Formats: sequence, structure tokens, C-alpha cells
Amino acid sequence: MSKPAEIEIRNAPVLGSTMAYRETSVRDQPVALFLHGDPTSSHIWRNILPLVAPVAHCIAPDLIGFGQSGKPDIAYRFFDHVRYLDAFIEERGIKSAYLVAQDWGTALAFHLAARRPDFVRGLAFMEFIRPMPSWQDFHQADAARYAFRKFRTPGEGEAMILEANAFVERVLPGGIVRTLSEDEMAPYRAPFPTPASRRPVLAFPRELPIEGEPADVGEVLNSAHASLAASSYPKLLFTGEPGALVAPDFAEMFAASLKHCALVRLGPGLHYLQEDHPEAIGRSAAGWIAGIEAVRPQLAA
Repeated sequence: MSKPAEIEIRNAPVLGSTMAYRETSVRDQPVALFLHGDPTSSHIWRNILPLVAPVAHCIAPDLIGFGQSGKPDIAYRFFDHVRYLDAFIEERGIKSAYLVAQDWGTALAFHLAARRPDFVRGLAFMEFIRPMPSWQDFHQADAARYAFRKFRTPGEGEAMILEANAFVERVLPGGIVRTLSEDEMAPYRAPFPTPASRRPVLAFPRELPIEGEPADVGEVLNSAHASLAASSYPKLLFTGEPGALVAPDFAEMFAASLKHCALVRLGPGLHYLQEDHPEAIGRSAAGWIAGIEAVRPQLAA
């Protein structure tokens, strides 16, 4: 039996700051790049990386401002994350990758794939971001829609997220079926000990493209989704029941609208599916990658 790949936490210099990342020790394999959302970090992939490591060189960065990455004095808009992720990929010398993404990680993945389709070996995603014509399209829960409207309101969002830390203390555990222990919550709390440190967490809800605002984010994500629909690389969509941003029926319809997209129904799950179904996600992603790699030489022939 082969020795399990070790997972190390490293730091890379990126645009005058640093980005932390988890990386598996075996590097003679295709890269799988794991992209998290708000308010998490590469920590959310901790139980999934060991399952994918036998078939891929796993790299899971902490987005700038999150996890153990630096907190430069930037606005933390979607486009800031695009710049820092692009610079991270270049600094690490990643030429192609399987993208595995959730929440805002999906928006970054879709945008990356639209700009660099040859970079993408495959895309696995869950609870994804998309332009939403109305607030009814945003979330299945009325309470969540109400809270996110407050997050986007000047003054109220600052009080709730910066002062009360509501995104970490309420939104995160509220998006997981099982109850996280205090020890499990600690790594999610650690990056955000002060109101100033929580600025990146507040920025993302205000970037959600809902009812046409913000217009620039909506424009690039509309374009990215159009590219996704036209793309032919392999795709894997995970869905939970009842889900949060993505209901199972919508996931089924969305997967059917794409080329070469398989759907995995995980069972009971809300938004942070990695915490409720790490084994199913990890084993499914590993089998999917192994299957693609097995036929890649034939495809290239």
C-alpha cells in the first residue's frame, strides 16, 4: 500500500502580500486547485484533500484576506480576488488544473475558465454563484434573503458582520446540517478576531450580482456562465438536499444544460457541503479525475 500523501501549509508571495495554501506532497500528477468561498478558507477542504491526493497534486489556497493569507489594504471586491488568484497561479507555476470550487470559489473558477479554457482539465463545483434577476432567485430561505439584504445595506452590514461577526457565527454554522464543535469552529474564527479583520467577509455579500447590481460583477459572470455553457471540458456538479443557493431540481436542470456534466446527489446538505459530505465529495472527485486522466491520452491522439 502506498504511503498517504502529506498535506502541508505553505505561504507564497503574491502582489506584495502573502497567500497561504494547503498542498499535497506528491507532485508528479495533474493539479487539482480547490477554491473556497465566504467566510471559509482552505481548511474547509481538509477532509477532502487526502481523498483526492492519490490521483492529483492538490493545491488549496486561502483567498486573499481569508484563512492564513495576508490582509492588504484593498477593497476585497471580486476583481481583487481575480488578480490575487491569477498571481498565485502564476507564482506557483500551475499550467493546467482540475478546478474544485464552492460558493465564491465557483465564480472565480468560472471566470478563470472563461478566460483560460485551455487551463481547465475539468470543473467540479457546488453551491455556485450566478447572476440572479431577483432576490427570490438568490436563496431558498426567506430568513437568508432578509439577512443578506441587511448585509448589503450601508451601516447595517457593518454592524452585523464587522461588529457582531454574524457571518462566521451565524451564516457559516447555519449553512451546515451537522453541528460544528467549538474545536471545529476555532479555525474559522481565527482569521477574523477584530472588526477590521472582517472586511473581506463583508465585501463578498455586496458583490453578489442580484437585480443587476453590482453591474460590473454581473456582466463578467454573465459572460463566464455563457462560456461555461459553451465549454466541452468535463464537469461534475454536487448538490445537497435542500441546498441553499442551489436546489436539487435546479442543479439537475443546470447540469443537463451543460456539456459533459455529471450530477452527484449528496443527500442532506445546505451551503457548506464540504462539512457534511467530505468523503462523498472526495471519493467522487478522485474517481472522476482518475477516469478523465485514463482517457486523456486517447483524447489527445
